[in-house]
Amino acid sequence: MPTLIFTPRYTDDSQALWKAAGSLGWRVERLTTWRVPDHLRELPDPVLYGEALFGPTLAEELGLQLLNPPEDWLVRLPMLYKLRTISLTTLGEAKQNSSAAFVKPPNDKSFPAGVYAGSELPNEYPDDMPVLVSEVVTWEKEFRCFILDRALRTYSVYSRHGELQRDADFVSTPTEDEQVKGFLAELLADSRVDLPRATVVDVGFIQGQGWACVEQNAAWGAGIYGCEPSAVLEVIRHAGVKA
Repeated sequence: MPTLIFTPRYTDDSQALWKAAGSLGWRVERLTTWRVPDHLRELPDPVLYGEALFGPTLAEELGLQLLNPPEDWLVRLPMLYKLRTISLTTLGEAKQNSSAAFVKPPNDKSFPAGVYAGSELPNEYPDDMPVLVSEVVTWEKEFRCFILDRALRTYSVYSRHGELQRDADFVSTPTEDEQVKGFLAELLADSRVDLPRATVVDVGFIQGQGWACVEQNAAWGAGIYGCEPSAVLEVIRHAGVKA
């Protein structure tokens, strides 16, 4: 039986997953400190869900190897799935750009993703820190998609024109649902697109262009928005592999 392990930080997502785990007969543990107690270190089937900042350290204590997207995944993605130019560079090099671009760390939230001119980028991080630099586009709507074994397991709209859809209960239209499923079906069937066994792919509609990938995220730390919690659990169960 899997044991779902949460960090000490309470969130709506962890509460929803806690209830879903209980309905599936899973054992659930919430850490009281940022260390794994001895009695949890030898679990046969631990499932970790938590923040990117502490996830790798906790996973190591649990004997888990977490599945994470390659930093250059978006760069290598075929153009028909991203519809914009994207490069992987360093923060120091990005600071040399005079024109505005969308800049973000590849796999963490060390500084907020956003549109920056080079001189506006933060100075408190090392110049050799990797960053993704993308041309600026306008996302009309964005969806979170939990993927397991190259199959879409659950999804949810999370943003419309940059506005979080929590107050709208993350509701999408039947037409949007059909379009998201169609785009994901094409993406997941393409052997050129490499994916971990369990992952999250965010997709959206770029104004004036069409459907494209926003980014890939590690499933073990991704917010669930309006996704089905029990389906999310089946994905994150495989987002960490016993080392």
